[in-house]
Amino acid sequence: MLAFILQVVLFQLLFLLVYEVLLKKETFFTYNRWYLLATSIISLLLPLIKIEALAFLLPAESFQGISTIFLPEVIIGEAPAAANSVTEVSTASSGFSINWWLVAYGTGVTASLFLFFKKYQDLSRLFRFRAIAAESDLRIIEVPNSTIACTFYKTIFLGDKLAEAERHQILSHELVHVKQKHSLDLLFFELYKILFWFNPLIYIYQSRIATLHEFIADAEVVQTTEKKTYYEQLLNSAFNTANISFINQFFNHSLIKKRIVMLQKSKSKTISKFKFLVLLPLMLVMLSYVACSDDANPNHNVVEESSTQEILIEVENFSSFTEEENAAIQAAAEELHSTSGVSSIKITDGNKTITMSGNAETGKVDVITVDKNGEENKKAPKREYAEGADVPFAVIEQVPVFPGCENLGSNEEQKKCMTGKIAEFVSEKFDSSLGEKLGLTGVNRVIVVFKISPGGEITDVRARAAHPDLEVEAKRVIEQLPQMEPGKHNGKAVAVSYSLPIVFQVGE
Repeated sequence: MLAFILQVVLFQLLFLLVYEVLLKKETFFTYNRWYLLATSIISLLLPLIKIEALAFLLPAESFQGISTIFLPEVIIGEAPAAANSVTEVSTASSGFSINWWLVAYGTGVTASLFLFFKKYQDLSRLFRFRAIAAESDLRIIEVPNSTIACTFYKTIFLGDKLAEAERHQILSHELVHVKQKHSLDLLFFELYKILFWFNPLIYIYQSRIATLHEFIADAEVVQTTEKKTYYEQLLNSAFNTANISFINQFFNHSLIKKRIVMLQKSKSKTISKFKFLVLLPLMLVMLSYVACSDDANPNHNVVEESSTQEILIEVENFSSFTEEENAAIQAAAEELHSTSGVSSIKITDGNKTITMSGNAETGKVDVITVDKNGEENKKAPKREYAEGADVPFAVIEQVPVFPGCENLGSNEEQKKCMTGKIAEFVSEKFDSSLGEKLGLTGVNRVIVVFKISPGGEITDVRARAAHPDLEVEAKRVIEQLPQMEPGKHNGKAVAVSYSLPIVFQVGE
């Protein structure tokens, strides 16, 4: 959901930038009105449209998402029991938890609804006054002791203190709002604001379209009225208006200057309408962005084990995997290399299916690609990898070996030995007094990613933590790991990536 919201905001920002830079100063107001209405809706739909052809899919066999071996977390600190207590609390509270993001959103929606109904209540008071004209498609209500001039849907409100000459021009102006149903535009954005109250761009959309409504009505009126007389009236008059954002107000003081400037502006040339064509490449870029996004649809069915000992993993696309999909694929790959009885893994995005079948004894994996029609496209039982290239763990024949683990028989045993050795090394070398020096408390997590190169050296060490000093310490420790026997595939040494979570606990 967060990815969807961010994409909507990003697309609306781009659409508004196009409007501000290219279209705002043009006089084809009706086109601009439909541009704002259309793009506000399109920005909601684009994140839901995924065209696989735009994803520029990488070869399925590369499987970048499963090229990292995820090691078990290493716990360091003064209170080892804390890990258990955290787990217990987490388990105990799993039955009831508060989603504070949902609470915040619901609070915002409630507040927006309250403001909306307050505006509606203010508007409803105006309907209590006497109607001086009423037809099937128009009603005019006169407001006593007022100089108000505004419109809502098919109703025009006019103050009884307006001069007769002014009333005629104002009525002509307001009739344009009624005929073109401008109030529906404003009402649409009011409802939009309720659901997306946190998005400031919706407020900008509504402000821009309200301005366009006035430009459209002014342009209609000056066809039958002298321009100079009309805008002199705008300058010399001061009317009271209701502070309601979904009604069209004739004398909105913040808009008067803009309206006069636009009235004096020469009509835009027809060729200027070609500026709207910029939407085509812009929307293509947006669709490509959505197609390549790894979280366009968060509803994944991850890791489903069938009775035939085949693991099925459904992903959004093969070009990139979410963290959830990565974890599922890694877990499945480990099952394939173990003696658990799992004989094959199927990874599918609905159009293409990758089947990996392996032998736990030999560690070899066959990878077969099949399209949605069931036709086999490629079979790669022995894919060649360049010297030094990262090889997916699911296909690697020999995992890297930590010194002291060489005499163990299978990949699985060597991996378990290596996991234990790395945990011991990190626990011994990590500066456990660092938490006290930095003033840290509680549980602090560090994620370290590194590679074991074809030469067996530790390279490309990266760390992520809440405190930069923890990152520095984690990198220092990992860089001190001894040289290892590198991973091998088809008899060649290859690079293998690892991810190691470190839980650094500091007593209260």
